[in-house]
Amino acid sequence: MSEQNPPAANASLPENADQAEARREAAEEAEHIYLVAYPKIVFLYPTVVVALFCAIIMWAKGDPAPDATWQFAVSRVFLLVLAMNLVVLAFDFPRGTSLTWFFAAVAIGIGLWTLFHLNQGLLPRVSAAIASVRPHANAMFYILFTVIMLLLYGIVLISRRFDYWEVRGNELLHHSGLLSDLKRFSAPNLRIDKEINDVFEYILLGSGRLIIHASNERRAIVLDNILFINSKEERITKMLGALQVRVRTDAS
Repeated sequence: MSEQNPPAANASLPENADQAEARREAAEEAEHIYLVAYPKIVFLYPTVVVALFCAIIMWAKGDPAPDATWQFAVSRVFLLVLAMNLVVLAFDFPRGTSLTWFFAAVAIGIGLWTLFHLNQGLLPRVSAAIASVRPHANAMFYILFTVIMLLLYGIVLISRRFDYWEVRGNELLHHSGLLSDLKRFSAPNLRIDKEINDVFEYILLGSGRLIIHASNERRAIVLDNILFINSKEERITKMLGALQVRVRTDAS
C-alpha cells in the first residue's frame, strides 16, 4: 500500500500544473486594456463644474438687484476659470516650458509688488478699474452652458465607442466604425513610448500621449490624450513583459 502512494501523488502533480497553466492562460486571455484617445474638450470639465456651482448660487439667491456686487463676483469667477481653461487648451506646457513660465510669473509678481510699493496710489486705481468691469449673467445662462457641455460630453463618449484600441493576449486590436471594423497587430514585438506633452493636462486628467510601434506596421501609431496614462502604461508594460517571458520559455 505504501509503495503505491508515491506514484499516485506524482500522478496528481501534472494535473495540478495543467490546471494552473490553464487558469493562467485564461486570466491572460481575459485581461484587456482599452486605449481611448479623447478630444481636448474633456479638459473643460473645471469650467463645467464652476458653471454648475454658479447656476446653483444664482438660482438660490433669486433675481439680483441691478447693482448687486455678488453677481459680478460670480461672473468674474466663471470668466477667470474659463480663461484659464482655454489657455490650457490653446497652448502646450511641456515640463521645461512650464518651469520657465513659473519663474516668469514669479518675476512679474515681484515686479508688480515693487511697483505698487513704490507708487502707493497706483494699487487703488488698478483695483477701481477692475471693479468697474461688471459682467453679469443669470442662472439660466449657467444652466444652459452646463447642459450644452454635458450633451457634448455624452456625444464624445458615444463616439469613442466606435474608435478605440484594445491590448489583450498577444495582439493589439483597433476597433473603428459603426460596424466595428477590426484591425489586428502582433503584440509580442510591440514597443510603446509614453510622452507627457502638457503638464496642466496631466494634472487635470493624468493625460498624455502613447506612441505604439507595431512589428507589422510601418508607421507609428500615435494616440493623444490618453487619460490616466501612467496606470495604462504600467499595465501594458506588465502584460507585454509577461508575454515576452512566456514566449522565450516556449521557444526554449
